[in-house]
Amino acid sequence: MKQKNKNKKYIIFLIIVLLLTLLGVTAHNINKEKDLNFFEKALTDTTTFIEKIFNTPIEYIKKKVKETKETKKMYKEYDKLKKQVEKTELYYSQIKELQKEVTDLKSTLELNSTLSEYTYINATVVNRNIGYWYNSLKIDKGSKNGVKKGDAVINPDGLIGKITNVSNFSSSVKLLTTDELSNKISVKIEIDDNEYLYGLLIGYDKEKKVYKIEGITDSNSVDLDDIVTTTGLTDYFPSGILIGKVSKVVKDEYDLNSIIEVKPTVNFENISIVTILNREASE
Repeated sequence: MKQKNKNKKYIIFLIIVLLLTLLGVTAHNINKEKDLNFFEKALTDTTTFIEKIFNTPIEYIKKKVKETKETKKMYKEYDKLKKQVEKTELYYSQIKELQKEVTDLKSTLELNSTLSEYTYINATVVNRNIGYWYNSLKIDKGSKNGVKKGDAVINPDGLIGKITNVSNFSSSVKLLTTDELSNKISVKIEIDDNEYLYGLLIGYDKEKKVYKIEGITDSNSVDLDDIVTTTGLTDYFPSGILIGKVSKVVKDEYDLNSIIEVKPTVNFENISIVTILNREASE
């Protein structure tokens, strides 16, 4: 019995060797690019059929592996998008809450406006009279562009002034440094986080190149470089527009009243591009 099994193994081994030899010979002959005889054609077809039988499950497995990888990648992308949507919803709720806080804050402080309520109109300075260098300038935007008399004018460094005259395609800006500052401007000095002292900007000293602020009740709390901004308590200037930094605190001889000197953050010697804050256009 054992002898028969051994003989079967030898026969199978010989068949495999024969097949491999025939395949090798066939491949060698095919590579020579000669015409195949009947036997070679049959052997080639048989080999192709066998290869197809073996390759079909392999290709199927490769396809499934690829599909699995793509599915995992798709789920990862989905999970990523889902998290982004959740973040967006979170930001939206935070924005709504901030809007409510701004509304409540305006109500508490009796503010007329905030910067978020304005649209922005960019303009170029087209004329500036040397004789009235610190008083006014002309820009190339007017009523046709939505500019209104009284609109605040700023640049990236802070408050410049307000619109005083408007034509169709140009406007005049009265600068904060003018000799003709007819209305005092309500300002606040930040002495600590969310803690302010309130006063009035009353003019500009051309020699010292500083604003003058009066009405500060506790000037001893004011330090050099404290930030000065608008309060939003007037119709012209919304809250939070940068004006300058405290440069000096000057007291009278009786130590009763103080004048706060503020160095402007705007360089009034060189103004070429400005932005008009237009509230009515946003309503």
